[in-house]
Amino acid sequence: MSRVASRLIDLPSGVTVSVAASGVTVKGAKGTLSLAVPSGISVVQENKQLSVKFEGGDQLRMSAGSTRAHLANMVEGVSKGYERKLDLVGVGYRAQVQGKALNLTLGFSHPVAFPIPEGITIETPSQTEIVIKGVDTQKVGQIAAEIRSIRPPEPYKGKGVKYSDEKITLKEGKKK
Repeated sequence: MSRVASRLIDLPSGVTVSVAASGVTVKGAKGTLSLAVPSGISVVQENKQLSVKFEGGDQLRMSAGSTRAHLANMVEGVSKGYERKLDLVGVGYRAQVQGKALNLTLGFSHPVAFPIPEGITIETPSQTEIVIKGVDTQKVGQIAAEIRSIRPPEPYKGKGVKYSDEKITLKEGKKK
């Protein structure tokens, strides 16, 4: 059996799970998430724990491990939530939230307005920090990657949008 799929998922207090034939729905204090379960894989809830069972070959073994990992991320997301921090490095680089858009000044000839999708909250504690929060880890990471891709850090001065825990290795400039 897959080692990932064999591990149990503990359900914290305040999190409820409803298992149906087609999928699993997880509800918590932060929100609700649902996951479609592939055929051949079943999710069983017993005593505040979830377990993933499968019957079949290697392909179902891999799918069972992925399903268990997605369910564990969903349980953590609806109970604690996920967040990703971005830093703006560069003279005049600024960010601010106005309504349902994140306005970025990143050295272009025009400001960039990034629309904030449903289920995601974006905060700017300072002009050079962006905090992205949500219950879905995939969505939070995708939005952070999209904002970073507007002006990724360049290798000579390190200017651009970077993750707060990212280390930029600077290249040496051209010599005469």
